[in-house]
Amino acid sequence: MSKYRNVKTVVDGITFDSKREADRYCELKLLQRAGRITDLRLQVPFELQPAFTVNGKKVRPIHYIADFVYKENGQYIVEDAKGHRTKEYMLKRKMYAYKYGQEIREV
Repeated sequence: MSKYRNVKTVVDGITFDSKREADRYCELKLLQRAGRITDLRLQVPFELQPAFTVNGKKVRPIHYIADFVYKENGQYIVEDAKGHRTKEYMLKRKMYAYKYGQEIREV
């Protein structure tokens, strides 16, 4: 169990960080099977800031990794199964909205 009381859960041979995330995966699989969503992908990385060099020092890029990305009604949805919003996540959520012009759907 993590410090946020998440319990790693395995579904279809995939290890999820929480039961909430695993349950959402099962829901999304059903929605995809029913044809309500398409192109379901897991753990999709988005670059928020590229790597750069300042004063001769390399700074690594900043990425946000979405729990799920899928297409609904012709539009891509980026989704995160959240139980606890960390300060890091809140900052990345703002950076994602600024760069990609879309909010992250939280469930």
